[in-house]
Amino acid sequence: MNLTKIILVCSIILVISLILLIGHSFKNPITAQKKQVTLTAILSEPKERWDILFKTAQQKLNEKHPDMDIKIDYTVLPYDATRTQLLTAMAGRTAIDLVSVDQTWLGEFAQGGFLSDLTDRAKLWGKEKDWYQTNWEGGKYNGRLYGIWAWTDIRAMWYWKDLLSRAGISPDSLKTWNGYIADAMQLNNVLKDQGIQGVHLVGASQSPDMWYPYLWMLGGDILKQKTGHPTKGTYWFPAFNSTAGIKALEFLKQQVNAGIRPQINHFWGEEFADRKFAVMLEGSWLLSAFPHEQWTNLSQKIGLLPMFPVPDLGQRSATMLGGWVLCIPETSQNKNLAWELLTTMVDPQVLTPMLQKEGYLPTQKPIGEGQYAAYLNSSIPYYKEMISMISIGHIRPNIPEYPQIAENVKEAIDEVYYDIKDPKQALDEAAVKSSKVLGWVN
Repeated sequence: MNLTKIILVCSIILVISLILLIGHSFKNPITAQKKQVTLTAILSEPKERWDILFKTAQQKLNEKHPDMDIKIDYTVLPYDATRTQLLTAMAGRTAIDLVSVDQTWLGEFAQGGFLSDLTDRAKLWGKEKDWYQTNWEGGKYNGRLYGIWAWTDIRAMWYWKDLLSRAGISPDSLKTWNGYIADAMQLNNVLKDQGIQGVHLVGASQSPDMWYPYLWMLGGDILKQKTGHPTKGTYWFPAFNSTAGIKALEFLKQQVNAGIRPQINHFWGEEFADRKFAVMLEGSWLLSAFPHEQWTNLSQKIGLLPMFPVPDLGQRSATMLGGWVLCIPETSQNKNLAWELLTTMVDPQVLTPMLQKEGYLPTQKPIGEGQYAAYLNSSIPYYKEMISMISIGHIRPNIPEYPQIAENVKEAIDEVYYDIKDPKQALDEAAVKSSKVLGWVN
């Protein structure tokens, strides 16, 4: 090959290389110019639910913002550690874009100035009427919205069908206080040799949560607003030691007198799944104690009464609603994008598949009763029955003093369980201590 040909070949190769190089540079100019954004979140276990939600939400955010490369960096903590670590991070002004807050913590976080006020954003969003009112109000503190209640849970009465049948008991007889106690005694008598207790009675830290439904169904409440507070004018005052409260606690005492032992350890439904109890008042999360592949046929083995026992059949029952509120910390450096992330996560198309997989209950009517309900009803046992309880659901106060008030109530319940005090004395003394916590007594 002569020199001319060599030069020609080299020139051609050089031109081709330049074309390829230029083509590569301009192949995706948007990608090269994308703004890198990382949203951070601190959340409570289990991790699986957040993995599902963030995977879809991140994809949708990136589709909506083609000029951005959005990533989500999230930390998932055990429940017992979440509140403390969140308070520590926020007090230290750590930049966080999204947090999950137990509904009862909301007032403490909001009053501390740790949460962004979402009231105006929510008005523009216009989705308030999609929420069950109790759940929407649960995201408020002092009339301002600080979080969106994403999903909820109820407490209901679960029972093993074969064990009730063995004892000759109709589930309907469990519906009244007298029937519940009589059935517990009958079940204990029939099942005692098999190591199975008839009825479960909570004696662990959440015992107030399982007592409140009796208080509410009798027309009582935990706290009520009262004028004349020494510094706040009108503020919350203990109301749980009312006639309704005393009668509700007397029912727990009647159970103990009938041989139902308070359980000081709690395993969130696993003890029921292990057939250690024939009947258990427990949250909707009890389903997770059974392998998911068993859910299809689970209703053949276990039954559900969507209620707590009532004094009389004409009495309206009650339950307690729990669950998680999604909030944007005041320290967020990306509040607009964090709001987009939050609202994307609770979009029914994004949220429903997670609820289906984890067995959680919705806080939104379109999911609970609308077009998405059939999807959940076909896969979650007793879904319709559990959804029906949202209408009789109440929530705990979310004021900063509530955790100490709950501790006072628990102490009163324990004193009645172990025959230290009668219900009236125990509740009255708990109310005095709670009034001091609330600032009514110097």
